[in-house]
Amino acid sequence: MSEIDLSKPSETDWRRVSEMADEDIDTSDIPPLDDNFFANAKLRMPRQISVTMRVDADLLEWFKAQGEAYESLINTALRSYVENHTEQSR
Repeated sequence: MSEIDLSKPSETDWRRVSEMADEDIDTSDIPPLDDNFFANAKLRMPRQISVTMRVDADLLEWFKAQGEAYESLINTALRSYVENHTEQSR
């Protein structure tokens, strides 16, 4: 699995895509997903690394109060920030 360069702006016209109706999307070049596909499919998760960083205590307390998966929640929040700011930088 190749790594995605999040610093490179997307060339997708997301406004046009979000305004398209499902029936306007051409999927004719996509082969059907048959039993053979699923028999050979492998789950691939993004590679994660462990980091040490300083954050404000109240922020960490808030995330921890959300439950055991607070680290995943922090990751989701950071990814959302990057994706939103990558779109805005175009």
